[in-house]
Amino acid sequence: MSLKSILVGISLISILTLTGCDNNKTDISHSSQSTILIEHDQGITTVPVNPSKVIVFNTATLDTINALGINIAGIPKTSMHLPHFLQKYEGNEYINAGTAFEPNYETLSNFKPDLIIAGGRTADAYDKLSEIAPTVALNIDTKDFVNSLIKRTQQLGQLFNKQAEAEKLITDFKEKIALVKAKTENKGTALTIMINGGKFSAYGPGSRFGFIFDQLGFKPAIDFPQAGKHGNLMNAELLLSANPDWLFVIDRDSAIGTKNAQSAQQILDNPLVKRTKAWNNNHIVYLDSRALYIAGGLQTYRQLLEQIDHVMDDGSQE
Repeated sequence: MSLKSILVGISLISILTLTGCDNNKTDISHSSQSTILIEHDQGITTVPVNPSKVIVFNTATLDTINALGINIAGIPKTSMHLPHFLQKYEGNEYINAGTAFEPNYETLSNFKPDLIIAGGRTADAYDKLSEIAPTVALNIDTKDFVNSLIKRTQQLGQLFNKQAEAEKLITDFKEKIALVKAKTENKGTALTIMINGGKFSAYGPGSRFGFIFDQLGFKPAIDFPQAGKHGNLMNAELLLSANPDWLFVIDRDSAIGTKNAQSAQQILDNPLVKRTKAWNNNHIVYLDSRALYIAGGLQTYRQLLEQIDHVMDDGSQE
């Protein structure tokens, strides 16, 4: 065999080898773009990228999905009381997937979704939902709230090809936290309380509603022994004893639409509360209860920051 023939043969083998490598790269690239591994509270799940038929049970995720401009197909609309900025999802164009605690499995099975986003109130339904479609539980860790919220926002960005939008929202959120913290971290003590059926429960650092302590630097007026999911029971006497400089209030009855319930303002209008520094300095801040209690995603906390920023500039709660 001549030297020329040998060289031609080697060239052909090289071309075929390179072509095979290119094909493999294309297949791997296509595969990585068609599915993604999502690590979540109940495992690691392979889900399709940019799914079109998405059911969302986790309202905190729905909050962030709405901020990212992601289209979904349905939510649990039965007995749901969404904040105003999410109420479009109660429209007829969205499938009713049941309740936050009890999914309508028949409706979901017939619809055949590409993805179900569970978590939160739907935790116990995870296994059954996973039998219908790939399911992820995108809960937010209250003990590491901001980092956890950022991670979930980034995951949604990757999942729906909204990475740039996600990073923009995250950057703006971090900047707003820093801006507000500069105004709040030396403003004294605070309590965050929830009022439900005329009873008080308080939330401290590291709890479900610990944001003002953990991120904004307010000092807790009471050091609670633990951060319970349902808060720490207290009353007007204990509130007066703590005597916070600031009082942040969540009205659960208002959030869930309890009929004929007294408002938080009515409950707090009593002689003991009126002796506190928070009352006398007009430092009682009534938060957007429906957003915080029902939703609690990126838009909710952006709005919370806007409200506290305004209060700090004004010097009191209007």
